[in-house]
Amino acid sequence: FYVMVKPHLFIVFSLLCLFALSSQAKVTHTTVPPARIVWMSDNTGKFVSNPNHLLGTFSGQLSVSDTSYATLMSSDTHQASILLDFGKEMYGRIKIFSAIRECKVPVRLRIRLGESVTEAMSDVNMPDNPQNPTNEHSLRDFTVSAPWLGSFQCGNSGFRFARIDLLDKDIKYNLRHVSAVSLIRDIEDKGSFCSDNERINQIWQTGAYTVKLNMQEYLWDGIKRDRLVWVGDMHPEVMTINNVFGEQEVVYKSLDFARDDTPFPGWMNGMCSYSLWWIIIQKDLYMYQGNLDYLKSQRDYLLRLVKQIDERIDENGVERLDGIRFLDWPTSENQNVIHSGLQSLSFMAMKAAVQIGEYIGDRDMIRMASSCLERMKGVAVDAHDNSQAAALNIISGLSTDPEKDCETILKNGLDGFSTFYGYYMLEALAMLGKYDEALDFISTYWGAMLDLGATTFWEDLKYADVANAARIDEIVPPGKHDIHAGGGAYCYKGLRLSLCHGWASGPTSWLTRHVLGIVPIEPGCRVLQVKPNLGPLQSVKGTFPTPYGIVTVSCTKNGRGKVVCDIQAPKGVKIVR
Repeated sequence: FYVMVKPHLFIVFSLLCLFALSSQAKVTHTTVPPARIVWMSDNTGKFVSNPNHLLGTFSGQLSVSDTSYATLMSSDTHQASILLDFGKEMYGRIKIFSAIRECKVPVRLRIRLGESVTEAMSDVNMPDNPQNPTNEHSLRDFTVSAPWLGSFQCGNSGFRFARIDLLDKDIKYNLRHVSAVSLIRDIEDKGSFCSDNERINQIWQTGAYTVKLNMQEYLWDGIKRDRLVWVGDMHPEVMTINNVFGEQEVVYKSLDFARDDTPFPGWMNGMCSYSLWWIIIQKDLYMYQGNLDYLKSQRDYLLRLVKQIDERIDENGVERLDGIRFLDWPTSENQNVIHSGLQSLSFMAMKAAVQIGEYIGDRDMIRMASSCLERMKGVAVDAHDNSQAAALNIISGLSTDPEKDCETILKNGLDGFSTFYGYYMLEALAMLGKYDEALDFISTYWGAMLDLGATTFWEDLKYADVANAARIDEIVPPGKHDIHAGGGAYCYKGLRLSLCHGWASGPTSWLTRHVLGIVPIEPGCRVLQVKPNLGPLQSVKGTFPTPYGIVTVSCTKNGRGKVVCDIQAPKGVKIVR
């Protein structure tokens, strides 16, 4: 009908459809060559010869006349093996190219992928192996058949290192090339951060890259394990996305998945706190992106969730939430701390619900959430000398003594940090003006991962283990602590520990929000407060994505220590100082 009767409308409609499709960033495939050879089973040239050909240029096309290949040969007493480093953590698979040889029979190879050298050198499914290597959520240890003259791919997992073993004996296998195939979203880093402290800059970039890798079909918690939509993990990730990439469909898709996967009276991921985080994410997302249609589409579920929470806050304002009661793993065995944290999180979620009700004009939501808040306001919350609980006390506004709670965070220091809740400790410190202390924590704690060879941030880091730890990109020397195989706890012991975990990206959004000082104070960034806090830094500049375009901030301390700023904002964005 439109083609025959209204061709101009058909053309417009088609263009709109094409624009909508093009605006959805796709996961692209990028080929990455090996950066170096970490280790070989043989240095004599007998069993592994010409390995440097693997580091040379390769067109991607095999040829019958190409002799630029490495040769592997195993015997009864020696298994030919080589370990490659692709230079950075990535999500994807490896592609192996077999060069021509006399025998046309396929050969058996063992492939092991690893986020660390130790993981790539480990054996899975060994009984009582304290290193805990696994083949669970993603296969990283498998046996394959390589063709006579051709290529094949295997994966997907999160990895940086790949070990290749020739399993067949007395056969010369010609290995022309090995490349990694990285799966990553084709999106621009619209946000940026650059200060006079390169270590802080690298931490900002590493947090952004960590989350970008986890933006696959959905917004995952980790690219090796679990590769699931964990809603608590999502809050730091969504905040990083807001500050670096702007509006992204994968966020809406993941939030909707969590909603549709959780019928009432359930809690998201089985955890009451994660449903609380879902409400908080909805509010924060709207403040940054201003997508009112999307927020309105959540109304029915939100209202039922608010009612479910309200029914579990007793007449005295004390939370009685059921389901799995969880904040983060380090606090998981302390029920008093969990109660304190859930009290604060419930308060934060109900405050968010009141705001959402106001945005979408829902009086029932406002009334129910406001009534719950009134009951909760008079409840004193004890942090029990715990940094996580103290941070939530401060952020929620329930703390009766914010300075005392702040001292708890500072007193516990890096021993109280986790890569997840460390973000909220930083937020709490910023609320009390402790920018110098927060920047020191960022540089020391997250910087320690960089010092140990990380290119993405980890699921967990016990800071006390850093002092005698070996780098993750080397074979662990005698007397050194293997921080991957010997680290972790709870469900992520040893090599099961994820070295690319989105919840660890907190410093990225924190630095933009508090050092650049960019905070939305009206939905959709219509009004931004820009109040930089440089702390010990002398200069900082960066960009920030809004639905209206990019905001640019550049600040420098003059000779008297006063911060002088230049702020450029697109039309439609009002800046207040």
